[in-house]
Amino acid sequence: MTSRIDKIQQALINNLQATQLEIIDDSHKHIGHAGAENGMGHFTVKIASPLFADLTLIEKHRLIYQALDELLKTDIHALKIKIIKA
Repeated sequence: MTSRIDKIQQALINNLQATQLEIIDDSHKHIGHAGAENGMGHFTVKIASPLFADLTLIEKHRLIYQALDELLKTDIHALKIKIIKA
């Protein structure tokens, strides 16, 4: 069975050609939170990608959300994004 972190990692590498990537599961910090009750997780993503060149921060975030679109419906309740300079 593929873990949520593995699914997120695959989506970001495949769709955004991530060159640096760290995914942290913060779900344990949100036990009892309404979003945690449905089994979806809270994650921090630290990412660098050549596709981010010349994009605004909002455009970078949009690319990440597009890459994770299906997982945001099934596995991810909250996502904290940190862009890493490559």
